[in-house]
Amino acid sequence: MFWRYAAIVLIAALSGCASTGDWSSDTPTRQDPRASKAKRVNLKNQSVSELYAPSSNLWIRIRDGFEMEPMNTPLEIEQVRWLSARPDYVHRSMARSSRYLFYIVQEVNARNMPTEIALLPFVESAFVTNAKSSAKAMGLWQFMPATGKDFRLTQNVFRDERRDVLQSTDAALDYLQRLHKQFGSWELALAAYNWGAGNVAKAQRRNLLAGLPTDYLSLKMPNETRNYVPKLMAYRQIVLDPKAYGIVLPELENHPYFVAVDVGSDIDVALVIQLSEIPPDEFHSLNPSFNKPVILSNANQQILLPFGHAEIFQANLKKYNKPLSSWTAVQVTKTETVDKAAKTLGVDVDALREVNAIPKGMRIRAGSTVLIPKTSQRSGDISLAMAENGSLSLDKPAPPAPKKCAKGAKCPVAKSTKGAGKGNSSANNAASQHKSASTGLAKSAKNGSANASSSTAKVSNSKGASKIQ
Repeated sequence: MFWRYAAIVLIAALSGCASTGDWSSDTPTRQDPRASKAKRVNLKNQSVSELYAPSSNLWIRIRDGFEMEPMNTPLEIEQVRWLSARPDYVHRSMARSSRYLFYIVQEVNARNMPTEIALLPFVESAFVTNAKSSAKAMGLWQFMPATGKDFRLTQNVFRDERRDVLQSTDAALDYLQRLHKQFGSWELALAAYNWGAGNVAKAQRRNLLAGLPTDYLSLKMPNETRNYVPKLMAYRQIVLDPKAYGIVLPELENHPYFVAVDVGSDIDVALVIQLSEIPPDEFHSLNPSFNKPVILSNANQQILLPFGHAEIFQANLKKYNKPLSSWTAVQVTKTETVDKAAKTLGVDVDALREVNAIPKGMRIRAGSTVLIPKTSQRSGDISLAMAENGSLSLDKPAPPAPKKCAKGAKCPVAKSTKGAGKGNSSANNAASQHKSASTGLAKSAKNGSANASSSTAKVSNSKGASKIQ
Protein backbone atom coordinates (compact mmCIF):
# COMPACT_ATOMS: atom_id res chain seq x y z
CA MET A 1 0.00 0.00 0.00
CA PHE A 2 2.87 2.33 0.82
CA TRP A 3 4.47 1.97 -2.59
CA ARG A 4 1.13 2.23 -4.38
CA TYR A 5 0.12 5.47 -2.73
CA ALA A 6 3.37 7.33 -2.26
CA ALA A 7 6.88 7.08 -3.60
CA ILE A 8 8.76 8.99 -0.94
CA VAL A 9 12.32 10.13 -1.28
CA LEU A 10 13.82 11.69 1.81
CA ILE A 11 16.19 14.55 1.16
CA ALA A 12 18.62 15.75 3.80
CA ALA A 13 18.20 19.46 3.34
CA LEU A 14 21.54 21.07 2.73
CA SER A 15 23.89 18.32 3.79
CA GLY A 16 27.40 18.03 2.42
CA CYS A 17 31.04 17.24 2.81
CA ALA A 18 33.06 18.90 5.54
CA SER A 19 36.38 18.20 3.88
CA THR A 20 35.58 20.28 0.80
CA GLY A 21 33.15 22.81 2.24
CA ASP A 22 30.91 22.14 -0.77
CA TRP A 23 27.34 22.07 0.47
CA SER A 24 25.57 22.28 -2.90
CA SER A 25 23.49 19.48 -4.35
CA ASP A 26 24.98 16.87 -6.64
CA THR A 27 21.63 15.26 -7.49
CA PRO A 28 18.95 16.92 -9.66
CA THR A 29 15.37 16.93 -8.41
CA ARG A 30 12.53 15.00 -10.00
CA GLN A 31 11.07 17.80 -12.12
CA ASP A 32 11.75 21.24 -10.79
CA PRO A 33 15.46 22.02 -10.17
CA ARG A 34 14.38 24.63 -7.61
CA ALA A 35 12.59 22.07 -5.47
CA SER A 36 15.68 21.37 -3.37
CA LYS A 37 19.39 21.97 -3.64
CA ALA A 38 20.03 19.21 -1.15
CA LYS A 39 21.93 15.97 -1.39
CA ARG A 40 19.63 12.96 -1.21
CA VAL A 41 19.89 10.56 1.69
CA ASN A 42 18.43 7.06 1.71
CA LEU A 43 17.32 6.49 5.26
CA LYS A 44 17.18 2.72 4.69
CA ASN A 45 20.96 2.50 4.70
CA GLN A 46 22.13 5.94 5.86
CA SER A 47 21.85 7.75 9.17
CA VAL A 48 21.08 11.38 9.80
CA SER A 49 23.96 11.37 12.28
CA GLU A 50 26.32 10.92 9.32
CA LEU A 51 25.64 14.51 8.32
CA TYR A 52 28.20 16.96 9.63
CA ALA A 53 29.37 20.48 8.95
CA PRO A 54 32.65 22.43 8.79
CA SER A 55 31.88 24.12 12.13
CA SER A 56 29.38 23.47 14.89
CA ASN A 57 28.05 27.01 15.24
CA LEU A 58 25.98 28.57 12.46
CA TRP A 59 26.57 32.11 13.73
CA ILE A 60 30.34 31.62 13.27
CA ARG A 61 29.74 30.49 9.71
CA ILE A 62 27.57 33.55 9.06
CA ARG A 63 30.16 35.94 10.53
CA ASP A 64 32.89 34.33 8.44
CA GLY A 65 30.89 35.11 5.31
CA PHE A 66 30.33 38.82 5.97
CA GLU A 67 31.63 40.91 3.06
CA MET A 68 29.71 44.19 3.12
CA GLU A 69 31.35 47.24 4.65
CA PRO A 70 29.66 48.81 7.68
CA MET A 71 28.06 52.13 6.77
CA ASN A 72 28.75 53.80 10.14
CA THR A 73 26.11 56.41 9.37
CA PRO A 74 23.67 57.98 11.85
CA LEU A 75 20.91 55.87 10.26
CA GLU A 76 22.76 52.61 10.96
CA ILE A 77 23.58 53.69 14.52
CA GLU A 78 19.92 54.56 15.07
CA GLN A 79 18.81 51.13 13.85
CA VAL A 80 21.32 49.38 16.12
CA ARG A 81 20.05 51.37 19.08
CA TRP A 82 16.46 50.50 18.19
CA LEU A 83 17.25 46.77 18.14
CA SER A 84 19.42 46.79 21.25
CA ALA A 85 16.58 48.51 23.15
CA ARG A 86 14.29 45.61 22.24
CA PRO A 87 16.14 42.40 23.14
CA ASP A 88 12.89 40.40 23.50
CA TYR A 89 11.87 41.28 19.95
CA VAL A 90 15.32 40.39 18.60
CA HIS A 91 15.30 37.08 20.45
CA ARG A 92 11.84 36.15 19.09
CA SER A 93 12.98 36.89 15.55
CA MET A 94 16.20 34.95 16.04
CA ALA A 95 14.31 31.99 17.51
CA ARG A 96 11.96 31.93 14.51
CA SER A 97 14.93 32.01 12.16
CA SER A 98 16.36 28.79 13.63
CA ARG A 99 14.18 26.63 11.36
CA TYR A 100 15.24 28.32 8.13
CA LEU A 101 18.57 30.08 8.55
CA PHE A 102 20.81 27.09 7.84
CA TYR A 103 19.07 26.48 4.52
CA ILE A 104 19.30 30.15 3.53
CA VAL A 105 22.98 30.39 4.51
CA GLN A 106 23.61 27.23 2.51
CA GLU A 107 22.08 28.75 -0.61
CA VAL A 108 23.82 32.10 -0.12
CA ASN A 109 27.18 30.34 0.22
CA ALA A 110 26.53 28.21 -2.86
CA ARG A 111 26.07 31.41 -4.89
CA ASN A 112 29.14 33.15 -3.40
CA MET A 113 26.98 35.93 -2.03
CA PRO A 114 27.82 37.80 1.21
CA THR A 115 26.14 36.16 4.19
CA GLU A 116 24.60 39.50 5.15
CA ILE A 117 22.00 38.57 2.52
CA ALA A 118 20.93 35.60 4.67
CA LEU A 119 19.86 38.11 7.33
CA LEU A 120 17.50 39.98 4.99
CA PRO A 121 14.34 38.11 6.12
CA PHE A 122 14.87 39.73 9.55
CA VAL A 123 14.23 43.06 7.83
CA GLU A 124 11.51 41.84 5.48
CA SER A 125 9.35 39.61 7.68
CA ALA A 126 11.14 38.97 10.99
CA PHE A 127 11.14 35.34 9.76
CA VAL A 128 7.34 35.05 9.94
CA THR A 129 6.71 32.71 7.00
CA ASN A 130 3.10 33.74 6.41
CA ALA A 131 3.62 37.47 6.94
CA LYS A 132 1.41 39.50 4.58
CA SER A 133 1.61 43.22 3.95
CA SER A 134 -1.16 45.66 3.08
CA ALA A 135 0.21 45.70 -0.47
CA LYS A 136 -0.13 41.88 -0.62
CA ALA A 137 3.59 41.14 -0.35
CA MET A 138 3.96 37.67 1.14
CA GLY A 139 6.33 35.31 2.91
CA LEU A 140 9.83 35.38 4.36
CA TRP A 141 11.10 37.45 1.44
CA GLN A 142 7.90 39.52 0.94
CA PHE A 143 7.29 38.88 -2.74
CA MET A 144 4.63 40.99 -4.43
CA PRO A 145 2.20 38.95 -6.60
CA ALA A 146 3.58 40.23 -9.92
CA THR A 147 7.23 39.78 -8.91
CA GLY A 148 6.43 36.29 -7.66
CA LYS A 149 5.01 35.40 -11.06
CA ASP A 150 8.10 36.83 -12.76
CA PHE A 151 10.17 34.34 -10.77
CA ARG A 152 7.83 31.40 -11.42
CA LEU A 153 6.35 31.26 -7.92
CA THR A 154 2.98 29.55 -8.32
CA GLN A 155 0.03 31.37 -6.76
CA ASN A 156 -3.22 29.48 -7.09
CA VAL A 157 -6.07 28.00 -5.11
CA PHE A 158 -3.91 25.16 -3.75
CA ARG A 159 -0.64 26.89 -2.85
CA ASP A 160 1.24 30.17 -2.76
CA GLU A 161 4.93 29.57 -3.33
CA ARG A 162 5.78 33.08 -2.17
CA ARG A 163 5.38 31.49 1.27
CA ASP A 164 7.31 28.33 0.36
CA VAL A 165 10.63 28.26 2.20
CA LEU A 166 12.63 26.57 -0.57
CA GLN A 167 11.02 28.19 -3.61
CA SER A 168 10.86 31.74 -2.27
CA THR A 169 14.47 31.62 -1.07
CA ASP A 170 15.65 30.45 -4.47
CA ALA A 171 13.63 33.18 -6.22
CA ALA A 172 14.78 35.93 -3.83
CA LEU A 173 18.44 35.07 -4.32
CA ASP A 174 17.93 34.93 -8.11
CA TYR A 175 16.37 38.38 -7.93
CA LEU A 176 19.11 39.86 -5.76
CA GLN A 177 21.84 38.46 -7.98
CA ARG A 178 20.14 39.98 -11.01
CA LEU A 179 19.93 43.36 -9.26
CA HIS A 180 23.57 43.16 -8.15
CA LYS A 181 24.63 42.50 -11.72
CA GLN A 182 22.56 45.48 -12.88
CA PHE A 183 23.73 48.03 -10.29
CA GLY A 184 27.17 46.76 -9.32
CA SER A 185 26.80 47.02 -5.54
CA TRP A 186 24.89 45.13 -2.88
CA GLU A 187 23.63 48.36 -1.31
CA LEU A 188 21.99 49.41 -4.58
CA ALA A 189 20.76 45.87 -5.24
CA LEU A 190 19.04 45.88 -1.85
CA ALA A 191 17.56 49.31 -2.49
CA ALA A 192 16.16 48.01 -5.78
CA TYR A 193 14.77 44.93 -4.05
CA ASN A 194 12.85 47.21 -1.73
CA TRP A 195 11.98 50.11 -4.02
CA GLY A 196 12.16 48.63 -7.50
CA ALA A 197 14.95 48.59 -10.06
CA GLY A 198 13.25 51.21 -12.21
CA ASN A 199 13.06 53.69 -9.36
CA VAL A 200 16.73 53.23 -8.44
CA ALA A 201 17.77 53.67 -12.08
CA LYS A 202 15.71 56.88 -12.34
CA ALA A 203 17.27 58.23 -9.16
CA GLN A 204 20.72 57.51 -10.56
CA ARG A 205 19.87 59.31 -13.82
CA ARG A 206 18.70 62.36 -11.88
CA ASN A 207 21.98 62.45 -9.98
CA LEU A 208 24.02 62.05 -13.15
CA LEU A 209 22.21 65.00 -14.74
CA ALA A 210 22.91 67.05 -11.62
CA GLY A 211 26.57 66.01 -11.54
CA LEU A 212 26.11 64.08 -8.29
CA PRO A 213 27.37 60.61 -7.24
CA THR A 214 25.08 57.63 -7.88
CA ASP A 215 25.88 55.41 -4.88
CA TYR A 216 23.27 54.34 -2.33
CA LEU A 217 23.90 57.13 0.17
CA SER A 218 23.82 59.82 -2.54
CA LEU A 219 20.45 58.94 -4.07
CA LYS A 220 17.17 60.59 -3.13
CA MET A 221 14.75 57.85 -2.11
CA PRO A 222 11.77 57.18 0.18
CA ASN A 223 12.49 56.90 3.90
CA GLU A 224 11.68 53.19 3.89
CA THR A 225 14.37 52.53 1.29
CA ARG A 226 16.75 55.00 2.91
CA ASN A 227 16.53 52.95 6.13
CA TYR A 228 16.47 49.55 4.43
CA VAL A 229 20.19 48.84 4.18
CA PRO A 230 20.94 50.43 7.59
CA LYS A 231 18.42 48.01 9.12
CA LEU A 232 20.20 45.06 7.54
CA MET A 233 23.57 46.38 8.66
CA ALA A 234 22.20 46.79 12.17
CA TYR A 235 21.39 43.07 12.26
CA ARG A 236 24.90 42.46 10.95
CA GLN A 237 26.32 44.38 13.92
CA ILE A 238 24.13 42.45 16.37
CA VAL A 239 25.26 39.08 14.95
CA LEU A 240 28.88 40.21 14.83
CA ASP A 241 29.04 41.28 18.48
CA PRO A 242 25.79 40.52 20.34
CA LYS A 243 27.27 41.03 23.82
CA ALA A 244 28.16 44.62 22.98
CA TYR A 245 24.46 45.35 22.57
CA GLY A 246 23.10 43.24 25.40
CA ILE A 247 21.71 40.61 23.04
CA VAL A 248 21.92 36.85 23.57
CA LEU A 249 21.73 34.93 20.31
CA PRO A 250 20.01 31.53 20.42
CA GLU A 251 22.24 28.54 19.86
CA LEU A 252 22.11 27.50 16.19
CA GLU A 253 23.93 24.36 15.22
CA ASN A 254 25.47 24.27 11.78
CA HIS A 255 23.42 21.45 10.33
CA PRO A 256 20.08 21.06 8.53
CA TYR A 257 16.94 21.60 10.57
CA PHE A 258 14.55 19.87 8.18
CA VAL A 259 14.26 17.08 5.65
CA ALA A 260 12.37 17.56 2.38
CA VAL A 261 10.00 14.74 1.43
CA ASP A 262 8.81 14.25 -2.16
CA VAL A 263 5.12 13.42 -2.45
CA GLY A 264 4.20 10.48 -4.70
CA SER A 265 0.44 10.66 -4.13
CA ASP A 266 -2.04 13.22 -2.84
CA ILE A 267 -2.01 13.21 0.96
CA ASP A 268 -4.03 15.10 3.56
CA VAL A 269 -2.21 17.67 5.68
CA ALA A 270 -3.85 16.24 8.80
CA LEU A 271 -2.50 12.78 7.97
CA VAL A 272 1.05 14.08 7.47
CA ILE A 273 0.88 15.74 10.88
CA GLN A 274 -0.46 12.52 12.41
CA LEU A 275 2.12 10.23 10.82
CA SER A 276 5.08 12.52 11.45
CA GLU A 277 4.03 13.03 15.08
CA ILE A 278 4.71 16.76 15.19
CA PRO A 279 2.51 19.60 16.49
CA PRO A 280 0.37 21.27 13.82
CA ASP A 281 2.10 24.60 14.48
CA GLU A 282 5.48 23.08 13.68
CA PHE A 283 4.18 21.60 10.43
CA HIS A 284 2.63 24.88 9.29
CA SER A 285 5.76 26.85 10.23
CA LEU A 286 7.78 24.68 7.85
CA ASN A 287 5.05 24.34 5.20
CA PRO A 288 3.21 27.66 5.04
CA SER A 289 2.54 27.57 1.29
CA PHE A 290 -0.31 25.03 1.37
CA ASN A 291 -3.68 26.74 1.01
CA LYS A 292 -5.82 23.61 1.30
CA PRO A 293 -6.02 20.55 3.58
CA VAL A 294 -4.48 18.32 0.90
CA ILE A 295 -0.96 18.25 -0.60
CA LEU A 296 -0.90 17.44 -4.31
CA SER A 297 1.57 15.05 -5.92
CA ASN A 298 1.03 16.66 -9.33
CA ALA A 299 2.09 20.04 -7.96
CA ASN A 300 5.64 18.72 -7.48
CA GLN A 301 5.36 19.84 -3.87
CA GLN A 302 7.63 18.78 -1.06
CA ILE A 303 6.89 18.41 2.63
CA LEU A 304 9.44 19.80 5.07
CA LEU A 305 9.76 17.84 8.33
CA PRO A 306 12.23 18.05 11.23
CA PHE A 307 14.98 15.45 10.86
CA GLY A 308 13.91 12.87 13.42
CA HIS A 309 10.27 13.20 12.53
CA ALA A 310 10.96 12.52 8.86
CA GLU A 311 12.10 9.03 9.86
CA ILE A 312 9.02 8.64 12.06
CA PHE A 313 6.83 9.71 9.14
CA GLN A 314 8.46 7.20 6.83
CA ALA A 315 8.04 4.35 9.31
CA ASN A 316 4.40 5.19 10.05
CA LEU A 317 3.57 5.64 6.37
CA LYS A 318 4.83 2.15 5.59
CA LYS A 319 2.37 0.71 8.09
CA TYR A 320 -0.56 2.91 7.01
CA ASN A 321 -3.03 0.95 4.85
CA LYS A 322 -5.88 3.45 4.36
CA PRO A 323 -6.40 6.07 1.63
CA LEU A 324 -3.95 8.94 1.96
CA SER A 325 -6.24 11.67 0.68
CA SER A 326 -9.89 12.45 1.35
CA TRP A 327 -10.16 15.41 -1.05
CA THR A 328 -10.44 15.96 -4.78
CA ALA A 329 -11.12 18.98 -6.98
CA VAL A 330 -13.62 19.78 -9.70
CA GLN A 331 -14.25 22.68 -12.03
CA VAL A 332 -17.57 24.50 -11.73
CA THR A 333 -19.20 24.71 -15.16
CA LYS A 334 -21.62 27.58 -14.54
CA THR A 335 -21.93 30.58 -12.26
CA GLU A 336 -24.21 29.79 -9.34
CA THR A 337 -24.71 30.15 -5.61
CA VAL A 338 -22.87 27.91 -3.18
CA ASP A 339 -26.17 26.22 -2.31
CA LYS A 340 -26.85 25.34 -5.94
CA ALA A 341 -23.27 24.30 -6.60
CA ALA A 342 -23.32 22.02 -3.55
CA LYS A 343 -26.55 20.41 -4.79
CA THR A 344 -25.10 19.96 -8.28
CA LEU A 345 -21.91 18.40 -6.90
CA GLY A 346 -23.72 16.32 -4.29
CA VAL A 347 -21.77 17.69 -1.32
CA ASP A 348 -22.66 19.41 1.95
CA VAL A 349 -23.07 23.15 1.42
CA ASP A 350 -21.34 24.12 4.68
CA ALA A 351 -18.37 21.86 3.91
CA LEU A 352 -18.09 23.32 0.40
CA ARG A 353 -18.14 26.87 1.73
CA GLU A 354 -15.68 26.21 4.58
CA VAL A 355 -12.95 24.27 2.76
CA ASN A 356 -12.99 26.75 -0.13
CA ALA A 357 -13.23 29.84 2.12
CA ILE A 358 -16.27 31.22 0.32
CA PRO A 359 -18.01 34.05 2.22
CA LYS A 360 -21.76 33.95 2.54
CA GLY A 361 -23.66 35.82 -0.13
CA MET A 362 -21.07 35.11 -2.84
CA ARG A 363 -21.53 33.07 -6.00
CA ILE A 364 -18.97 30.74 -7.56
CA ARG A 365 -18.10 31.84 -11.08
CA ALA A 366 -17.93 29.40 -13.97
CA GLY A 367 -14.47 27.90 -14.49
CA SER A 368 -13.57 28.03 -10.80
CA THR A 369 -11.82 25.10 -9.12
CA VAL A 370 -13.34 23.93 -5.84
CA LEU A 371 -12.19 21.29 -3.38
CA ILE A 372 -14.74 18.62 -2.43
CA PRO A 373 -14.64 15.32 -0.51
CA LYS A 374 -13.56 12.28 -2.49
CA THR A 375 -16.14 9.71 -3.52
CA SER A 376 -15.96 6.34 -5.24
CA GLN A 377 -16.76 8.16 -8.50
CA ARG A 378 -14.02 10.72 -7.88
CA SER A 379 -11.24 8.69 -6.28
CA GLY A 380 -8.08 9.66 -8.16
CA ASP A 381 -5.45 12.28 -7.47
CA ILE A 382 -6.08 15.87 -8.51
CA SER A 383 -4.88 16.36 -12.09
CA LEU A 384 -1.74 18.21 -13.14
CA ALA A 385 -3.80 20.84 -15.00
CA MET A 386 -5.83 21.63 -11.89
CA ALA A 387 -2.82 21.48 -9.58
CA GLU A 388 -1.00 24.08 -11.67
CA ASN A 389 -3.88 26.30 -12.79
CA GLY A 390 -6.69 25.95 -10.24
CA SER A 391 -8.35 29.26 -9.41
CA LEU A 392 -11.44 30.41 -7.54
CA SER A 393 -13.42 33.44 -8.69
CA LEU A 394 -16.39 34.78 -6.76
CA ASP A 395 -18.94 37.51 -7.36
CA LYS A 396 -21.97 39.00 -5.68
CA PRO A 397 -25.37 38.23 -7.18
CA ALA A 398 -27.10 41.15 -8.87
CA PRO A 399 -29.69 42.94 -6.65
CA PRO A 400 -33.30 41.96 -7.38
CA ALA A 401 -35.08 44.20 -9.88
CA PRO A 402 -37.74 46.50 -8.37
CA LYS A 403 -41.26 45.16 -8.64
CA LYS A 404 -43.40 46.75 -11.35
CA CYS A 405 -46.72 48.26 -10.30
CA ALA A 406 -49.86 46.97 -11.96
CA LYS A 407 -51.34 49.27 -14.54
CA GLY A 408 -53.56 51.84 -12.86
CA ALA A 409 -52.38 50.90 -9.36
CA LYS A 410 -50.83 53.44 -7.04
CA CYS A 411 -47.13 52.64 -6.45
CA PRO A 412 -45.70 53.16 -2.94
CA VAL A 413 -43.38 56.15 -2.67
CA ALA A 414 -39.98 55.49 -1.12
CA LYS A 415 -39.43 57.35 2.13
CA SER A 416 -37.15 60.34 1.87
CA THR A 417 -33.83 60.09 3.62
CA LYS A 418 -32.94 63.71 2.97
CA GLY A 419 -32.29 64.68 6.57
CA ALA A 420 -31.62 61.25 7.96
CA GLY A 421 -27.85 61.35 7.62
CA LYS A 422 -27.21 64.92 8.77
CA GLY A 423 -26.54 64.01 12.35
CA ASN A 424 -24.15 61.25 11.29
CA SER A 425 -22.13 63.21 8.74
CA SER A 426 -19.21 63.90 11.04
CA ALA A 427 -19.18 60.30 12.22
CA ASN A 428 -19.26 59.09 8.61
CA ASN A 429 -16.37 61.38 7.72
CA ALA A 430 -14.38 60.18 10.70
CA ALA A 431 -15.05 56.55 9.79
CA SER A 432 -13.96 57.25 6.22
CA GLN A 433 -10.75 58.88 7.40
CA HIS A 434 -10.03 55.99 9.77
CA LYS A 435 -10.58 53.49 6.99
CA SER A 436 -8.27 55.44 4.72
CA ALA A 437 -5.58 55.63 7.36
CA SER A 438 -5.87 51.98 8.28
CA THR A 439 -5.21 50.81 4.74
CA GLY A 440 -1.56 51.61 5.34
CA LEU A 441 -1.23 49.07 8.11
CA ALA A 442 0.47 45.81 7.18
CA LYS A 443 -1.16 42.56 8.31
CA SER A 444 1.00 40.19 10.31
CA ALA A 445 -0.16 36.57 10.09
CA LYS A 446 0.21 34.26 13.07
CA ASN A 447 3.04 31.75 12.85
CA GLY A 448 2.44 29.08 15.43
CA SER A 449 4.82 29.22 18.35
CA ALA A 450 6.60 32.20 16.82
CA ASN A 451 4.47 34.61 18.88
CA ALA A 452 3.82 36.66 15.78
CA SER A 453 0.40 37.60 17.09
CA SER A 454 2.02 39.91 19.61
CA SER A 455 3.92 41.71 16.87
CA THR A 456 3.14 45.05 15.28
CA ALA A 457 3.54 45.49 11.54
CA LYS A 458 4.98 48.52 9.78
CA VAL A 459 4.54 49.28 6.11
CA SER A 460 7.17 49.73 3.45
CA ASN A 461 6.65 52.77 1.23
CA SER A 462 7.60 50.73 -1.80
CA LYS A 463 5.98 47.33 -1.57
CA GLY A 464 4.20 47.43 1.75
CA ALA A 465 6.46 44.78 3.27
CA SER A 466 5.52 43.80 6.79
CA LYS A 467 8.09 44.67 9.38
CA ILE A 468 7.05 42.49 12.30
CA GLN A 469 7.87 43.95 15.67
